[in-house]
Amino acid sequence: MDQAANPSAAIEWRVSPGLTDYTAALAEMEARAAAIAAGETAELIWLVEHPPVYTAGTSADPAELIDPRFPVVSARRGGRYTYHGPGQRVGYLMLDLTRRGRDVRHFVHSVEGWVIDALAELGIESFRAPGRIGIWTIDRAGHEAKIGAIGVRVRRWVTFHGFSVNLSPNLADFGGIVPCGIAEYPVTSAEMLGAPHNLATFDAALALTRDRFLERLSCARENET
Repeated sequence: MDQAANPSAAIEWRVSPGLTDYTAALAEMEARAAAIAAGETAELIWLVEHPPVYTAGTSADPAELIDPRFPVVSARRGGRYTYHGPGQRVGYLMLDLTRRGRDVRHFVHSVEGWVIDALAELGIESFRAPGRIGIWTIDRAGHEAKIGAIGVRVRRWVTFHGFSVNLSPNLADFGGIVPCGIAEYPVTSAEMLGAPHNLATFDAALALTRDRFLERLSCARENET
């Protein structure tokens, strides 16, 4: 298949059923990213759901871990504390920026755009907020609220980690941390917005908008030449 006509043709698309242990996922991500950098395997987009866990990025402030009611794992990604749990779709992106443009800021911007596009397919309007990484929306009370988080790491120009989107998690579970270090804004979910969708529905929306995301990434590569 012509990769120019289908940008995702050479990328493995994997959806893991059930709950995937976070520590095991982290080890697999790091191994896969190293193999991609060595030219030994294909790039990977991996969709998972985790049991409840708090993950600490490289900028995590211990004061923002309010109640460690779940395991706390060092994620070795950028950012601060975040929560993963049932009802949340997590997407791990192991992509080679040497092929797609060595611009980490553009990569993060493109990931945000992909999630925004996928949520729009489900009838959920979301947006970027200046100075705040992640995906934002307006909740039913009319307030800005976070529906998705972005956290990435790049090693040898291969990305890993990625995004998380709240479909129907227990939002009270975020109460053990200051999510992403932002205390003044709440978190929300598709369910709380009155637009409940399951993982399979959101996965279909991600698949539908995936090539648009990859085409955006290619713009960074074109700007290098």
